[in-house]
Amino acid sequence: QVQLVESGGGLVQPGESLRLSCAASGSGFSLYTLGWYRQAPGKQRELVADITSDGSTTYADSVKGRFTISRDNVKKTVYLQMNSLKPEDTAVYSCNAKRGIRFDLWGPGTQVTVSS
Repeated sequence: QVQLVESGGGLVQPGESLRLSCAASGSGFSLYTLGWYRQAPGKQRELVADITSDGSTTYADSVKGRFTISRDNVKKTVYLQMNSLKPEDTAVYSCNAKRGIRFDLWGPGTQVTVSS
């Protein structure tokens, strides 16, 4: 059974960086579209960035130029490099793996707090 586990969250000051990782177990990783989503208190979950099986990426406007999503199919891991963090980036960040309409898997999430 495939599972996703995020790591790398924490408390940082504005302007600092963090790298989130999401490690997958099981097979088929290279075929998934992988995404990072976030949910701040009182707000709806939103897509931060995703990367398809062929490496195409999309980003939310709010993170373009600051965040970079990447994947390592050998390590079965997807990363989110977050630079120039802002207080408004504070949220629970969750990893998602999709394939077609039947496979849609979420990790438990990791907290990112940006505060001085």
